[in-house]
Amino acid sequence: MLNKLVAILIVVIFLGLLTLCSTSQAETNTVTSTSSTVSGTTTVDRTPSTASAPGVMINNQDVCSTGSSMAIQSQILGIAGGTTVRDLNCERLKLSRQLFRFGMKVGAVAMLCQDERVFSAMEMAGTPCPYKGKIGLEAAQAWLDNPEKRPDYKQWVKENTTEEEFPNDEDSAIIGISGLIMLLLLL
Repeated sequence: MLNKLVAILIVVIFLGLLTLCSTSQAETNTVTSTSSTVSGTTTVDRTPSTASAPGVMINNQDVCSTGSSMAIQSQILGIAGGTTVRDLNCERLKLSRQLFRFGMKVGAVAMLCQDERVFSAMEMAGTPCPYKGKIGLEAAQAWLDNPEKRPDYKQWVKENTTEEEFPNDEDSAIIGISGLIMLLLLL
């Protein structure tokens, strides 16, 4: 969806630059002839073209999408388009609210916990998010056993992995030479 909007924006910018770069000038051309004279009038009745952006209507206020449209017109070509964009966080909130109204409080919390910010806040508060029907300490243990299922898995990996120190080549060489000297002394 974002790629579409970027592509449309690039086309709009290109066409805008195209219209700015072209110049139009009127030239006069007088032709005279001694043998005959032609006179007459030519009427050009042409109105300029216009591109109208389509109206993307969202009539209900309880919809988690936003409409956007755009149009551009040059001397030759006009382009217009429109689309809607879904707000997934808005959908998550509405689904959670509806689950809570149906009396499914754990389901409502689990729906909100799909957002990594809510997941982190619940963890900081000491009340882990539900995990496949488990709540409380059982859920905390299940999240520890399956960290790849966490919504904040990438951040969790950064915070909870430690880099092991391996001996570098210089230390390995010193240890190897010391071992050889000790072996020769034992002979």
